[in-house]
Parts: sequence; C-alpha cells; structure tokens
Amino acid sequence: MIRKYLFFFSLLIPIFSWAQYLLPNEETVFSFKTNNGKTMALVKDKKNEYIQYRFGSKDHVDMEFPMTRTKESWKQFKYNSYFRGGGKQNASMEVDNLSFTNNGYQYLLYRTYFAENRNFAAGIIITDSKGKKTRISGNYKTVEGCICNLEDTGMIQKEDTGLEF
Repeated sequence: MIRKYLFFFSLLIPIFSWAQYLLPNEETVFSFKTNNGKTMALVKDKKNEYIQYRFGSKDHVDMEFPMTRTKESWKQFKYNSYFRGGGKQNASMEVDNLSFTNNGYQYLLYRTYFAENRNFAAGIIITDSKGKKTRISGNYKTVEGCICNLEDTGMIQKEDTGLEF
C-alpha cells in the first residue's frame, strides 16, 4: 500500500517542478531543456492576454520577461521566420526567430530545420551591448511547440529583422 502512494507522489514531482513554468491559465508556445539542465519556456495566456519568456532550473525560474503580464507584453517581442519548400533544386528549410531586449541584452530564441542533412536545432543567442554573443543550445529531443505558432495568434507582428541561428 505504501509503495502505491510513493509511486503516485513520485509522478507528481515533475508536475510540481514544471508548475512554476506554466500557470493554470497558460499554454506553452515553445520550450526546451538546455544541455546543462536548464529550461526555457515561452508561454502565453490561453486568451492571449500576455506572452512571457521564462528561463531557469527545474526548481527555480531565474528570469521572466516581461515581468508584468499584460497585453503590452506582445509588443516587446519581434518575430521573424523563413520557410523554403523542397524541390528538385532546393533543399527545404525552416528558420524561426523570436527576439526581445532586456537590461541591455538582446535575447534571440531560434528553431531551425534543414532537410539537406535532416538537422533540427533550437536554442538561445544572448548578445551584450558590445556585440559579444553567448549561445545556449537546446536539446532538440525536449522541444515542445513552435515559435511559428505565434503568427496564428494575430497578436505579434512579423518583422524582417534578419535571421540568426
């Protein structure tokens, strides 16, 4: 009997640790775990009241952007994408970027697919005010959702800011 309860509670531990990344009124737009065990989660309110980036360990959210959860949050992100279908002379590819600036640092979330070598990738590129870039690779096997789904909300403007990955 005790084993049954221990098993049940062991199943709840991941739910509670993920709870700080996803509130009851939210859904995941795009998320992944990094190779060093951190979690990146881009979430939005189910009624599109706000969008928010979260990053941290399984026990602690280190960063949330923006801090306030209002409709104005959508204006703080820039979205860009490129899709090329395959064909006789082209290898298909898809690149999705979402960027924002916080405390003098530019954050760029990316997701890519290149059919030529069947390469999938996701990650974060952080650029400081002097142009120095720090790359955080995502474990693609843990990716949930797609930045590309933001267009369907009608809440975010697509801007041609150049693509990076």
